[in-house]
Amino acid sequence: MSVHITCVEKQLPSYCKETKDILPLVETWLSGQEKRFQRKIAKIFEGAQVDKRYSIMNPEEVFVATSFEDKNNIYVREVKKLGSAVLQKSLKKAAWKPESLDFIITVSCTGIMIPSLDAYLINELNLKQDIVRLPVTEMGCAAGISGIIYAQNFLKAHPGKRAAVIAVESPTATFQLNDFSMANMVSAAIFGDGAACVLLSSEENAKGPKIIGEGMYHFYDTPNMMGFDLTNEGLRMILDPAVPETIASHFPKIIHPFLKEHGSSIERLNHLIFHPGGKKIVQTVEELFSEMDKNIDDTKEVLRLYGNMSSATVLYVLQRFMGKEMSKGEQGLMLSFGPGFSAQRILLEW
Repeated sequence: MSVHITCVEKQLPSYCKETKDILPLVETWLSGQEKRFQRKIAKIFEGAQVDKRYSIMNPEEVFVATSFEDKNNIYVREVKKLGSAVLQKSLKKAAWKPESLDFIITVSCTGIMIPSLDAYLINELNLKQDIVRLPVTEMGCAAGISGIIYAQNFLKAHPGKRAAVIAVESPTATFQLNDFSMANMVSAAIFGDGAACVLLSSEENAKGPKIIGEGMYHFYDTPNMMGFDLTNEGLRMILDPAVPETIASHFPKIIHPFLKEHGSSIERLNHLIFHPGGKKIVQTVEELFSEMDKNIDDTKEVLRLYGNMSSATVLYVLQRFMGKEMSKGEQGLMLSFGPGFSAQRILLEW
């Protein structure tokens, strides 16, 4: 029995600004800081390889001192809209009725809502009353792949069923106006908002790439390398500058044993579906893969067009591959990193 990815769709918020138009807002925000610091941050924004990003609120609003409660209320309101829209778009693309879903996973780490998004989607789309739901809330950028792994495990145990993974993220809702740490500067320069949905099936006639392997790899002694601190002002970014070199040092152990376990190899791989965490991580992984004669051009293009949308971003990369002409037997490796510190991997075959 196989599990297939049937459909991947994306949904963007209504606000959008190019980086060149955000720079004046950044300049005003940092007007009380030293000139040397201001120039350094401007260079970070200009060199982040993010041309534009989307947001759930007007970019001018992002640089206004609103409370954690205010921003989280906007997050809750907009996440419901984005989640509903992207799920409906996906169901329409796959020609699935809402009541045909058996398992729903919602993924987000950039706000807090109880009940979680899946509960609202059940009511909004009139999903069936015995649908199994799972919110994934604290796995950061890795959670898009994590959600697919959980859906795959459910579907493997339940032949003939259908699942949806909906990732909705708003890093702009976590922006800290009074935090002038480098972690906040870098995250402000690379992050954007967005939503994505993946539909999976274990039905006999399911179409789309087949999942032939999945797994997680956990780095020891690195729980404080990436994540959020919950403060009175909201979610404060933790981002250790050692992340790229940590990934590089573990890379062979992350990739080669996993591929071997599932009867594949780096030479056998045709496609790399990598999460664009940011410029330095992309450069690190690109160098590692280029040594193996592989490229991550689609990853770089998603970063350029949308920025890092946390868990949803790798699904935007996946959508680009779903739209390509593939030959039977071609393989793709999905890879993302997130808090823990951990790597999440999925091996696909068309």
